[in-house]
Amino acid sequence: MSSFKGTRAQKKRLSAFAKGPLEVPSPTEADWPKDDEKDFAFLDMDQDLDSLPQPYRMINKVVNHLFDLSWEVIEEREALREIEKNRILPTIYPPVTEIQLNKMPGGMAVSQDYLFIGGAKGFSIYNLHNSKRMYVWEKFKVDVVSIWATDVGNEVLIVPVDEMGIVRLFYLYKDSLFLIKAINEMDDASKQSTCIKMEISQSGDYAAFLLQGAGDTWLEVYKLPKEIWLKEVEHPQSAVNQKKKTKQLQLSTPDSAVTENVEMSLGPRLSPCATQDLNICFKSDIKLSSPVYLMKIKPPKPIAGTTFKSPLEIFSKLEDYCGLGSGQNHFIKDVQWEQHMEIFSASYKKYLEGEWEEEPLSMATFHFIYTNCLTTTPVDVKSSSGGACILGIHWTGGHNFFLYALNKILKDKTDYENVWPCAAPIVISQTSSFSSFLALACEDGVLILWDLAQGFLFGVIALPEGCFCQSIHFLRFFLVHKGQNVYPEGPVKSEIMCVVLCTNASLHLVTASGTRGPTSKVLVESSLKHVEESICEVAPVPALPGMVLIFSSNHSVSLMDVAKAEVICAFASPIYHQQGMSWKPLFVVSPHHPCFLLHGTHPDGGATDTEDAKNTSNSVFYFNFEDYPLLKDISKNCTISQKDLESNQAFPQVLPLEKRCEQFLQKSFQKLVKTQMKGHEQWTRLRKYSFILQKENLKK
Repeated sequence: MSSFKGTRAQKKRLSAFAKGPLEVPSPTEADWPKDDEKDFAFLDMDQDLDSLPQPYRMINKVVNHLFDLSWEVIEEREALREIEKNRILPTIYPPVTEIQLNKMPGGMAVSQDYLFIGGAKGFSIYNLHNSKRMYVWEKFKVDVVSIWATDVGNEVLIVPVDEMGIVRLFYLYKDSLFLIKAINEMDDASKQSTCIKMEISQSGDYAAFLLQGAGDTWLEVYKLPKEIWLKEVEHPQSAVNQKKKTKQLQLSTPDSAVTENVEMSLGPRLSPCATQDLNICFKSDIKLSSPVYLMKIKPPKPIAGTTFKSPLEIFSKLEDYCGLGSGQNHFIKDVQWEQHMEIFSASYKKYLEGEWEEEPLSMATFHFIYTNCLTTTPVDVKSSSGGACILGIHWTGGHNFFLYALNKILKDKTDYENVWPCAAPIVISQTSSFSSFLALACEDGVLILWDLAQGFLFGVIALPEGCFCQSIHFLRFFLVHKGQNVYPEGPVKSEIMCVVLCTNASLHLVTASGTRGPTSKVLVESSLKHVEESICEVAPVPALPGMVLIFSSNHSVSLMDVAKAEVICAFASPIYHQQGMSWKPLFVVSPHHPCFLLHGTHPDGGATDTEDAKNTSNSVFYFNFEDYPLLKDISKNCTISQKDLESNQAFPQVLPLEKRCEQFLQKSFQKLVKTQMKGHEQWTRLRKYSFILQKENLKK
């Protein structure tokens, strides 16, 4: 007992227990012993550690903290290992064809049956079906950094941009290539402007180029005379340059062709062929008509003071009311503006004392919209598409989406036709194919969806908290029929589907229709803890209904079904990546054929990660969906006939208006018959009950 350490009362109880059984304590709290309370104390298990002298106490806490962090990492890795064991890996398909290049391609574009690849001092034209190189243009002073291609009827308009920012227009007609014009090429280098962005209308009627130079940014809009081009190439004037023979600059194998390359099967890597079958020629003797300059649009001017003395003077001298109440055409007196600046400077003096950073030049995002619901069209002006063409623009940091009518005659002013104000600055805007729908993503994570064809607002939807829009991709409306995604054969109105990629690498599916508001569905959760698995790019696949390509930071490419929110398969291609560099995939998806092309690199023999990127071999890998068993049936059976839709009552939104009204009346008549049947049954029961009551009354 001498070794026991405790209070006096505890020792008494222990000694009493040794002598005999303890007495049952009284149930009254007043009879409890009082000496336990003053001798009772809580004992801290870590009291001995806290009593350690410095620096041992700090070392102990640091070691414990590191142990806790290490244990969390171990538990997380163990959980991921269990997930990987239970995960069903998708089928991985290799590329069908490889096109070897001598250097990094400067952009890719697909139009009709052609593939265009920007390269050294020009671009190359390939056959999209067999990957055979058809022609090479190498007449520029510098390399091409980006290239666009657009269908203009049965012809193709090619628009490459070189390292100096010069943009040129090429016209491909059958087997002939024509140079139309260099838009911003100047003899004086000091006046040279740079093309930052460009856009061509869906029908090929208009083109817009965002140019930058001399500390300024502006947008130039041109009318493309595609009907005149077609006449000029089909019926060239024989009277012009009769003495000069038609010069056809056919491709002779350049010195760089030994390292340039051609179509390669994915078997052994063979050396590039030295000769090609040529069927495209360049014609320099035929000069096509230049695009017609329409207007020049500059960023909105900042709000400044005015010399007007009263509102009456403003309204008497203001010719155009457009923009009033939307942040434009505001008139503030100079005195008021000076007082406002003084108050602002005094309030934020300590923040304004530092050096001012130079504000970046304002950038513009612009789209061509064909619709008759947003503006009026002059009677004597009609576009080839039958609708009024409108140019929609928003500038960086701006709240407003401006609409410019392009069908006006040249003498009309180039002021905007209308302006749509938003509550927050617009970050991203996107239009669907044929400009049927418009999506505006604001800085606060709000999406605004418009039906441009019908001229009404679908609705406004906010992304989940912490999600901000990075890119928007419209999907062609599809249905899930018998477990498979299919496109309706006929046109579908007022049904919208788009995939939204957020800055936290989460992926969302946003749907809306004319009868219900927009809804959002999470396809891929955010993976901020695992940056190597985060999504860096998304691309819809028109040939596969409801399918999108997902490019991840770990260089994996997968195909996702957005209806089921699951990965169908993956695609493999050798991609050499240097440590510490983010992956920006260079790819192009064909809008008409079931295929996509992806740029990939792999090191040459003996190359290591520390060597320069010049030691890597560049290739373009061709993936054809019809060559893969899992996707072959989907691409070939991707539409459902109108007859099957009309016989199926599950998809009323895709039926014509007359058919929907007919079905509505039939359902109403069926409901009326059922209501009459119920009323007859109730009347029969009521009569029987009345007969029973009458009999009982007679008995009484």
